[in-house]
Amino acid sequence: QVQLVESGGGLVQAGGSLRLSCAASGRIFSINAMRWYRQAPGKQRDLVAAIISGDSTNYADSVKGRFTISRDNAKNTVYLQMNSLKPEDTAVYYCNAAIRTTPWSTGDYWGQGTQVTVSS
Repeated sequence: QVQLVESGGGLVQAGGSLRLSCAASGRIFSINAMRWYRQAPGKQRDLVAAIISGDSTNYADSVKGRFTISRDNAKNTVYLQMNSLKPEDTAVYYCNAAIRTTPWSTGDYWGQGTQVTVSS
């Protein structure tokens, strides 16, 4: 089985920074894409940032220039550095990864979520 464990959420004032981490463990042959999503109360879960094998990245327009996604392949970990945080960034942030557990099998996995609250 594969587990994704997130950390780094919390309460921060507007303009501040947080760094989220998500570590994958278990039966991992390779990791393709790793992504961060967020879901605010009463809203759908939206893609925030993604990093594909080869380190290609893409971002939601709302976070471009403020958030940076990166990964440490040796640690099977993805990070989300969030700067210049705004109250509208408040949400539960979820890690997602497309993980190949054998050369022939790929699954889609989710973390448990970590709360980010930005006060004005």
